[in-house]
Amino acid sequence: MTATAPREEQLWSRCAGCASLLYRKRLRRNLDVCPECGEHARLGAPERLRQLVDPGSLRPLADRLPEADPIDFVDVVPYPHRLTAARASTGLVEAVVCATATIGGHPVAMAVMDFRFLGGSLGCAVGELITRTAERALDERIPLVLVTASGGARMQEGALSLMQMATVSQAIAALREAGLLTVSVLTDPTYGGVAASFATNTDLVLAESGARMGFAGPRVIRQVTGRALPEGFQTADFLLRHGQVDMVVQRRSLRGRLVALLAATHAGAPTRPSVPRQEPASHRERLADDAAAARPPATPAADGTAAVRDAWDTVRMARHPGRPTTLDYLDSVFDGFVELHGDRLGADCPAIVGGVARLAGRHVMVIGHQKGHTTAELVARNFGMASPAGHRKALRLMRLAARLGLPVVTLVDTPGADPGVSAEEHGQAAAIAENILALTVLPTPVLAVITGEGGSGGALALAVADRVLMLENAVYSVISPEGCAAILWPDRSAAPQAARALRLSAPDLRRLGVVDEVVPEPPAAAHDDPAETALRLRAALLANLLPLLDVPPAMLVRLRRQRFRRFGATRAGQRAGVR
Repeated sequence: MTATAPREEQLWSRCAGCASLLYRKRLRRNLDVCPECGEHARLGAPERLRQLVDPGSLRPLADRLPEADPIDFVDVVPYPHRLTAARASTGLVEAVVCATATIGGHPVAMAVMDFRFLGGSLGCAVGELITRTAERALDERIPLVLVTASGGARMQEGALSLMQMATVSQAIAALREAGLLTVSVLTDPTYGGVAASFATNTDLVLAESGARMGFAGPRVIRQVTGRALPEGFQTADFLLRHGQVDMVVQRRSLRGRLVALLAATHAGAPTRPSVPRQEPASHRERLADDAAAARPPATPAADGTAAVRDAWDTVRMARHPGRPTTLDYLDSVFDGFVELHGDRLGADCPAIVGGVARLAGRHVMVIGHQKGHTTAELVARNFGMASPAGHRKALRLMRLAARLGLPVVTLVDTPGADPGVSAEEHGQAAAIAENILALTVLPTPVLAVITGEGGSGGALALAVADRVLMLENAVYSVISPEGCAAILWPDRSAAPQAARALRLSAPDLRRLGVVDEVVPEPPAAAHDDPAETALRLRAALLANLLPLLDVPPAMLVRLRRQRFRRFGATRAGQRAGVR
């Protein structure tokens, strides 16, 4: 190679779509879109901002946050080393760049993700920075524009990265209540926790030409279903045909479309949540008596300080086929359950069951994942993996509960949301995102219990609650140990090691503040003594429900938001520092 070869290489670029050799300056003048085939090359966040905002208007927001490795995660490379390498290669502090600017003279707050930085993954720092940007938009009463490019949640931060889906979503909800426009621009790729939260729960969703978006990636779907994927699956045009985006926009037209949308919007009046019907004081006093009588003696496991079972053993315990299901608990913990069916859009997902029941005489809405005990039951219930219809059924029942003034109790036990082709065609990511958003503003008490597996966004779609309880041998994680091992270790045989690194057990999550209370199981496990487990769960539900009944709806929503707001990077850094 001659001495001038490196310089020559910088002058030319090969198109990933048609393999044409392109003059780099010409490609840049064409906004990094191939003039031969129209392939839209991925852009870093700084270049994206340069293309969209008015010259001289960009005002970067502070991006320095305390260093945090909240769960001391190590795979083949320690997490801090990965962060250092990403910063060196991109010149960025994190996987998002946040700023205020003007677009066509219209002031906006912007958060632009960069896939080059650890795959644009959503961790505590990214969630904190985007949330702060949304809060800046609220303070200044200006629209929020998000540009997404992400592989999903950041596995190295475990369940705390999962919490960012709710943290950012509730910031979006606050803007919606204030009548301020929120816009997301999907770029290639947008998957996982980002797709299933703020990328799809904004007022408007635009997709750049060639972008791909979905909850599960194509490789995962092929592995799970064993099926070939349709032509153009999860592409921008696919999303448009299936009603999941407002429009598909060529890059050269994107700025103009944003200018037109910003010019057409006006701030509206904030909405006010309805007030749930209050129960008579005598009824609440009876509930208090029932709770006191049902409460078992305090045990070490109840405060998360019991001897810790190996994480992989806990995973296997949570998946045990004999473990009580939602229908089992509806029979043993609650009374008079009346099941309600359907999403009112044409389907009834068997992986989600829900309806009205009584808890110590108090009517509640109970919604949960249903697995089963036998192979036939598991197959019939899709192993507890909800489809979009299941999430929409849950959403319908949550909103019904709010209108009727009923507390909501959710029972979470799922490996994750349905990763199938049909689920993607029917808007899995948007369905999950809408549930998370709705729960952040639901004006009625919400209690969530992780009873078995709490898998990723499929679990969080039922777990944005005032109080989150977790059975002693349950697990709750951003990804399955097998999935984590397949990505970060040489092979899936490292799943036990990944389980330990993810900090997915109840005691770990109690220490991290992800769950509020660990419900002790009998000495062996829930499946060995379901009756005793039911008694303990009933007592925990009553004890946690009672304090919420007298909280005004507006205060409930405010406290719920504060609960999930604390999962930002600053808080994660504080948690890491006190171990």
